Amino acid sequence: MCNLGSHQPRCLIAEDQALIGMGLEATLEDIGIAVAGPFPSCSEALAWIEADRPDVAIIDYKLRDGPCTELVTALLGQGVPVVIYSGFPQGSDIAPELCGLTWLEKPTARSDLLAAMARIAPAIADQITSPAQ
Repeated sequence: MCNLGSHQPRCLIAEDQALIGMGLEATLEDIGIAVAGPFPSCSEALAWIEADRPDVAIIDYKLRDGPCTELVTALLGQGVPVVIYSGFPQGSDIAPELCGLTWLEKPTARSDLLAAMARIAPAIADQITSPAQ
């Protein structure tokens, strides 16, 4: 299934709370961004990125199998911009690999989440800011 001439941006979502994951998925699909996931664990998301690469990622800090450090490190290694979207505040006890990333605390307004994504992922900024929100 190859779509020559156009590329629908794709966002990986790693979120262990089903309703939050479905809400993020609906928000992104409303503006034409495809979704990989939501993955409830780091291991599931890591398995997916072995064969594919998203344009951007929204990652909960703590997933079913623990903190997202390994997943974030792998995504950043692929050049994928990451937003941490978590109920945990960004504190001094987080892994150094996560320092300096965009960190949004739940709940966050849809407009704030999309604005953060547009800032970190310029390649999809037009997709995020063009549709009526």
